[in-house]
Amino acid sequence: MPSGRRSSKRPWSAENAELDLERIRGGRRTEDDGDGAWTVQAVPGSGTKTYRCPGCHQEIGPGTPHLVTWQADALLGAQAGLELRRHWHTGCWQHRDRRR
Repeated sequence: MPSGRRSSKRPWSAENAELDLERIRGGRRTEDDGDGAWTVQAVPGSGTKTYRCPGCHQEIGPGTPHLVTWQADALLGAQAGLELRRHWHTGCWQHRDRRR
């Protein structure tokens, strides 16, 4: 027997929420910079591995959210770029242009 109440989740007159394309792609995006095109993917953190950030040369510990990047327009092709991927602290990646 219906209760006569309408759902409060989203009224019929409300606009649809914008799609978060980065979330749909698994956090992957392409960035163009002075040193080429880069694929950048957000990672919630690895389970057991520790990585070394090429920006600050400090460790990225297990479970630490960070970015994985690789050159999208690598000279030897996309697979070669993927094989040379690096793990960066998010802040280090965002400020890497200061090192150049």
